[in-house]
Amino acid sequence: MLRRMLYLLTVLTLLSLVLAACGSSGQSSSTTSGNSGGKKLIFIITPAYDNIFFKAEADAANARAKALGYDTVAATHDDDVNKQNQLIDTAIARHAAAIILDNAGADATVAAVRKAKNAGIPVFLIDREINATGVAAAQIVSNNYQGATLGAQEFVKLMGEEGNYVELLGKQSDTNAAIRSRGYHDVIDQYPRMKMVAQQSANWDQTEAFQKMQTILQAHPDIKGVIAGNDTMALGAWAALQAAHKTNVIVVGFDGSPDVIASIKQGGIKATVLQPAVRIAQLAVDEADKYLKTGSTGQPEKQSIDCILVTAQNADQFGVFGPK
Repeated sequence: MLRRMLYLLTVLTLLSLVLAACGSSGQSSSTTSGNSGGKKLIFIITPAYDNIFFKAEADAANARAKALGYDTVAATHDDDVNKQNQLIDTAIARHAAAIILDNAGADATVAAVRKAKNAGIPVFLIDREINATGVAAAQIVSNNYQGATLGAQEFVKLMGEEGNYVELLGKQSDTNAAIRSRGYHDVIDQYPRMKMVAQQSANWDQTEAFQKMQTILQAHPDIKGVIAGNDTMALGAWAALQAAHKTNVIVVGFDGSPDVIASIKQGGIKATVLQPAVRIAQLAVDEADKYLKTGSTGQPEKQSIDCILVTAQNADQFGVFGPK
């Protein structure tokens, strides 16, 4: 009988230890709010990585945040506003310290950024602005107008100041698309012998640009040039021109992607305007870090970083959206 009582006491003691361990583990998980080791969490939200530009900025922000001692979550919204809103809700639920965001719409994003701000989470916008001020902690973008005028000046020069040309536009919901187009036309429209025979949106997409360019070539087989709102569309247009054996057509893009720089070196696409995406992403994280430590970035909300013209003459100097 005594042996049986000792056995039961041993079992009960072991069971109580197990239950105590489980209770301790659950408490630890809830107090960290998803942050390992008590580190603050930075959410990095961008469009899809199938565009190397967005992958480069996400990678740069992620690396800088980790180097500064933060945990990170990197996610893509695929230019879907609803998905973006869900990701921002997730960042709020996980008590993120800050959000780095390349947004999905200048108007549609305002409410989500305001929601994060009201939850005490500062948002640092990169690449694309929103149509509101006083909501984001910072809006750091390339100087799209300055870059577009650089690209347009080179395009006019390459065209010999005359000839029929096509413009491929980006997404209508993206303020960058309108700003770049305005910059292009403020330069090109000064030359009366340059005639735009087609202007279509390809929504920043390479496949769509390829298809649109094929259709345009059927109606305007004698075009001399194509100026595109980004490099992804420039690549799509160039592929369509190659398929149509029209490699003498001048193509100029915007972004400074490694693929377009490689094409420039090979004598394909003639020029691009490089956006310093890596620098902008790193700057956003640095400002987030300063804001979290001091309550201020020390900078104005809207910040503009100048772009650089890339041609065959200087293409060797650049790597992934920045100087080598």
